[in-house]
Amino acid sequence: MNELLEALPPDALVLDLGCAGGSFRASGKSLTVVRIDLEAAKPAMPNFAQADAARLPFRDHCFDLVVSNHSLEHFENLTGALQEIGRVAKPSAALYVSVPDATTFTDRLYRWLARGGGHVNAFSSAEDLAARIQAATRLKHVATRTLCTSLSFLNRKNSRTRRPRKLLLLGDGTQTSLHLFSFFSRLSDRWLHTRLSIYGWAFYFGNATAPIDRHPWTNVCIRCGSGHPSESLRHVRVRRLFVPGYSCPDCGTWNFFAADNLK
Repeated sequence: MNELLEALPPDALVLDLGCAGGSFRASGKSLTVVRIDLEAAKPAMPNFAQADAARLPFRDHCFDLVVSNHSLEHFENLTGALQEIGRVAKPSAALYVSVPDATTFTDRLYRWLARGGGHVNAFSSAEDLAARIQAATRLKHVATRTLCTSLSFLNRKNSRTRRPRKLLLLGDGTQTSLHLFSFFSRLSDRWLHTRLSIYGWAFYFGNATAPIDRHPWTNVCIRCGSGHPSESLRHVRVRRLFVPGYSCPDCGTWNFFAADNLK
């Protein structure tokens, strides 16, 4: 979504929809960001409103960008939420949507560990979902990018609640176990054409004037979950410790490096 955020003018108004504690950092950006979630923010955040995505408390056509980052799968009234996005977005607005692919190993693992994880909508076709969003919001579909995973949601260093006992079967979320998953899942995808490292899609709609990299980013940090294109890491961040690796530009965690070769 950074491509869209960076292309906005300084006085732009952005809606972060279903964001919990915020789905992106707005510091350093001359934007007004309004955060929305069904549950109250803890801790409290500025410009936060507790509201239902299907009944947004805003006037028509007021937002320059709407971000729905891993939230559509949680909306009970998905049709109503999509219609509301179309209502509050300007005709010239951009829309960013990311969702998990319910057919992937990662999403099935997440739902198994979290007893559903609050996912009430299961998406299995990028084409069908893009068409549904476009029809409901009236914002033209511009691009789709496949998203990869590092299983960072399992990382024990990120845990704030009691961890499920099932996780013991998967290495208990240690960084060593996540390193091994990232390494072998990328090898399996490359040589055996599996989809172990894939977990979802990012969609771009509307006035997405900034250049959008449609190629999957294979390198995803095991700690913070940030993805980066391999070319940017190859020239600046890659270092070798028996195998190629890089320090995450966002959090500094060491990760295995893999060339972006997924189709």
